[in-house]
Amino acid sequence: MRRWATFDCYGTLIDWNGGIGRELERLFGAGRAGDCLRRYHELEPEIQREDPTLSYREVMAIALARLGAPAEEQDALSRSLPGWEPFPEVPAALEEARSRGWSLAILSNSDRNLIDASVKRLGVSFDETIVASELGSYKPAYAHWEEFFACTGADRSAHVHVAASLFHDIAPASSLGLRTIWINRLGERADLQPDLEIHTLGDLAGSLDFLVPA
Repeated sequence: MRRWATFDCYGTLIDWNGGIGRELERLFGAGRAGDCLRRYHELEPEIQREDPTLSYREVMAIALARLGAPAEEQDALSRSLPGWEPFPEVPAALEEARSRGWSLAILSNSDRNLIDASVKRLGVSFDETIVASELGSYKPAYAHWEEFFACTGADRSAHVHVAASLFHDIAPASSLGLRTIWINRLGERADLQPDLEIHTLGDLAGSLDFLVPA
């Protein structure tokens, strides 16, 4: 049976807070950057709910506009995103999972050209990449998983979803009856219980094998 591991990208594989935080500091100054980042976390899902047909590039621009960025800087996040770095352990962890027979897929609230740039930076091949702009739907809605299963025919009993966001990923995947691994990089507390909680992807392959043995 083919084993599948699906991943959110930004915040899980790519340093999302670091990438956005640097741009917010450049735009608004170090003193405001932390508050702006917290507000950005609130604005992004609000905008996605308001109009799920927006591209992620448009969502980021609207969020920056609402934060008060000047018009000529409202594309700052989409310009910088292709340069956002993976977390240090991620490329090796993904390669090890692949070497143990896992198929890999990304389910992302982003655009095709943005995710392609990030996959190139990761330096690891993925068997599938599913993005919001092609679905007209943003997680936590179920369309990403529905499209994944339609495309792959994956057996749910051999599938694990891996992500850092409880709201966008772990909660909806769990409600679909899927196994989940929460990458809790920030040491957060939560009532929702994933199947496993780890703090980096350093032992990704071992964690996947524990949930779905070969």
